[in-house]
Amino acid sequence: MLSASTYFFSIKNNMLRVHSYESMGTFDGPGLRLVVFLQGCNFRCLYCANPDTIDAKGESKETSVDEIARMAMSQRPFFGKKGGVTFSGGEPTFQAKELVPMVKRLKELGIHVCIDTNGSIWNEHVEELLGLVDLVLLDVKQFNPERHLTLTERKNEQTLKTAEWLEKNGKPFWMRYVLVPGYSNAEEDIRALGEHFKDYQMIQRIEILPYHTLGVHKYEAMGKEYKLQGVKENTPAQLDAAHDLFEEYFDCVFVN
Repeated sequence: MLSASTYFFSIKNNMLRVHSYESMGTFDGPGLRLVVFLQGCNFRCLYCANPDTIDAKGESKETSVDEIARMAMSQRPFFGKKGGVTFSGGEPTFQAKELVPMVKRLKELGIHVCIDTNGSIWNEHVEELLGLVDLVLLDVKQFNPERHLTLTERKNEQTLKTAEWLEKNGKPFWMRYVLVPGYSNAEEDIRALGEHFKDYQMIQRIEILPYHTLGVHKYEAMGKEYKLQGVKENTPAQLDAAHDLFEEYFDCVFVN
């Protein structure tokens, strides 16, 4: 393994637009993690908790590979055997070209890397990026194409193709599913997803993400309308029912 000092040199024209960070994160991959929230997203999810990360520039800071690598190394003692760095957003593949050298740097430093993605962007840089990371957190917003379009204003065709690529290329991934009452909690939709993915060997776990309204205040501050006004957070019964449905198809199911 190469020392950190070997890699702390400047790379021109390789800057990432970073919205914010979370240290000691426990919800975005295994162990304790430094979560880097990148700016820019191609989806328009009705329930988005980070609407301030959608715009390609937004309230972000251009940040060098060196700066993020130093931050990761300073927190590395807390990562233990399972932790590391997770790139989230926004949609991190929005900046795939810039992320590739970043991930290479972290891998050379021996740091475990996850990427949390909606899987809807595909190009040569995304393919290289997904091949480099240790684990993909794949957000499948809805399996039903029409309801996915309603929920995100985007199609889900590429997301399903990305899942197929991960399976064929032996890349481990966790599938994440936000349970939005009235939008993604119908039994028929969950069963359709289960039937489609039940034989995938690279899915290590299913994470059910409860719908919440913690980001509503951001819409108010930005002068934007929150389009799911009146949608209540999941009841324990709804979460239990979804968990039981997913367990009919997958061995490892968690409510995150």
